[in-house]
Parts: sequence; structure tokens; C-alpha cells
Amino acid sequence: MKAITTYLLASLLLVAGGIAHAKPHHTPFKNFFGKFTEVQLGPRPFYLVDDMDEGELKNKLESCSTGPFFPSKFSIGHRGAALQFPEHTKESYTAAAKMGAGIIECDVTFTKDRELVCRHSQCDLHTTTNILATPLAQKCSVPPEFDASGQLTNAGSITCCTSDITLTEFKTLNGKMDAANTAATSIEDYMNATADWRTDLYAAKGTLLTHAESIALLKELGADFTPELKTPSVAMPFEGDYTQEMFAQQMIDDYRAAGIHPRKVWPQSFNLNDVKYWIDNTRFGRQAVYLDGVYDINVTQAEMESWVADGLRVLAPPMWMLLDVNNHGDIVPSQYADNAKAAGLKLITWTLERSGQLKDNGGWYFQSVNGDNGGMDVIDNDGDVMKVLDVLAQDVGVIGVFSDWPATTSYYANCMNLR
Repeated sequence: MKAITTYLLASLLLVAGGIAHAKPHHTPFKNFFGKFTEVQLGPRPFYLVDDMDEGELKNKLESCSTGPFFPSKFSIGHRGAALQFPEHTKESYTAAAKMGAGIIECDVTFTKDRELVCRHSQCDLHTTTNILATPLAQKCSVPPEFDASGQLTNAGSITCCTSDITLTEFKTLNGKMDAANTAATSIEDYMNATADWRTDLYAAKGTLLTHAESIALLKELGADFTPELKTPSVAMPFEGDYTQEMFAQQMIDDYRAAGIHPRKVWPQSFNLNDVKYWIDNTRFGRQAVYLDGVYDINVTQAEMESWVADGLRVLAPPMWMLLDVNNHGDIVPSQYADNAKAAGLKLITWTLERSGQLKDNGGWYFQSVNGDNGGMDVIDNDGDVMKVLDVLAQDVGVIGVFSDWPATTSYYANCMNLR
């Protein structure tokens, strides 16, 4: 009996010691989530929760403040973490992953030698990179011009495209915060125009990436992929023989070459024909996303059902199209949102933390709830971001939200157990 008692005591001590020295319960998720197991949210989501109006939602979100927090596919990094990092750069994508973005976006366009790179627009190098401070400025579609005194004379028309330069030349550039002073009379003033609610604190280094490099990076970071095939600014076929279909296929081919499974890729386009091409010709069409840039809130359920009949499963309009305000001043799903759900479409939306502070109206993305569309203005503080997010998630039923600062969407997703 004494031997049995001694054995049991020793066993209990071993178990207790194991518990005392055990790693936190979330450690086993490391291999599933990739490089960043427990994410780093920073102060912003806590600031937003603190700024909310008193009520059940605020109480719920406050109850989650101690974490732990993990990556979530509900949280989509829009151009990475573009609120404070130069968009579509290694640094921006890494920051988004650290903040828990389970899916990260590379907008895809092409260079003069038809190599795919990550840029929001084919012709935005003049606002998103340092090209104007380099000799490559003279290769721009519309290069800067100066008068006899050296003053810039065409700030409003400068246009620099990825298709103006080769991949080798593209890789010599550095990303910067997306901004331009179109009234400037010098290159320096033109480039130094970051909005006051953004920052240049992290803009000293912006490593530009090819599409293939972004795939390798996001794979290492443990994130899924949502590449957007950007509508070309140049006439297609480019140089007479590079067709839109070739462009669409080339983007998919990069994932096949990297061994990425289609279920980890959410290809997007504002061009419905691109989406139909992927559906009809690739294994990556099942999660293809149609970005609704028509902005017609009166699209009928019948028309949406015709998209479903063509194989579309995921629709992504801007946030304001999914929201309305009822007679009681409550934010509710719009008729457009109801039609999409009734048609059987999954919904993703864009873009949180994009167009300025809500205390100052919030801008274009909030137009259906800030009075800009002629309706009731029901947002007046930055904390209302969480109220809008809650309606999108719980009432509209979106499966993901693009954000320029994924920490905000990651905080909400973790609190509401949206993985």
C-alpha cells in the first residue's frame, strides 16, 4: 500500500510539474498558422473599443482584451497594412501577418517585359514609389516637366506605369506612402503629401515585390492569398499580342508553379469576364471573387442569381453597399446585401480603416451611414468602426473584411470566434 501511495504521489508531482512548465495552449497552432502563432495587435483596436458608445457590444469586446489573439481569415490585409506602411511591400505584408491577417492581398499588374508585380494600379508608380526622384522618371508615360526656373509645371498630369519600365528597373525602386500633391511646384513637395491621419514613420523602407516573391513571402508568413488582377491602364492586347486572357492565366500559373493549393487562393477582379475565365478554365475559379465596382445598389436578386448560374460563389462590394440605416437610426443590412444572400452568394467587403477618421465623417466607404447619400448620419466617433464591423459580420454575414490595418479586424474576429 505504501508503495502504491508513493507511486501515486510521484505521478501527481510529475503531472503538476508538466503543467507548470507546459507551453500555453495555443502553441500547437504554430504549424497551422505559420510564422506568427500569436499575433501582435498594438494599441489601435484597444483605442477603438475604448472610444465606443457604452453598450453590450462594447462590453463584449472589452471582455476579450487579454487575448490570446490568433490569425483569422476574416481579417484580410488590404495591400498589406497600408494605413501606416507603404502598400504592396514586403514590410506592409509582414506587418499585416503580424497583426493576424489570415489572407493578404497582392494587386497584380505587369511590367514592360510582361513580368507580374504587386501594385494597386498599373499607373500609380508616381504616387506609390520614389520613381520621380530617380532617372527612371523620364521613362514615365507622362514624365515631370519643368519651366526655365526649374519649377514643376505638370504635377496634375504626371503618370508613371509599371508597363513603362522593365522588371529589373522596377526592382530598383522603393515604395512610399500612396500620396501626391498635384498642386506642387517641386518633386519634393509632390512626393511629400501623406495624409495627416496616416504616417511616414515606417516609410523609410519599402521593398517592392514581384507577384511570385509575394507568394513565397505570404507562404512563409502562413497567410492565404487574394491576388487582384488589375484592369490594365494600357490598351489590350498589350503591344498587340499579350491578351487579357493571357494576363489572367499568367497570374494563376504563378500559384501553380509555387505549389499553392486552389483552396488557399481567392483570385479577384472588377472585370466579371476575368472571373468567368478562372471559373471556366482553371481549378482556382471556385473561390474567385467578383469585385463589384459598378456601385449599383439596385441590382436585383435575379441578376445575382444569373451570376451564380455562371459559377460565381463570392461577391465583394464596398462596405457602404451592404449597409443602410432604418427609421430608428440603426445600421442594418441593405437590400443589396439581402439580395446577394438570397441568391446564395458569399460576401466579402472593403475597405475598413481606409478613408480617414470616423469622427470626421469617415469618407466614401461609409457613405450609406454617414449621411453622404442623403440618409441619416449615425456615426460620429472612431469607435463606431466596431459597430459597423459588427453589423457586417453578424447581420450581413460577410465572411471577410479587407482592412488597411488588420489589427482591427483581427481583434474583432478573435473576440467573436471568427477563424
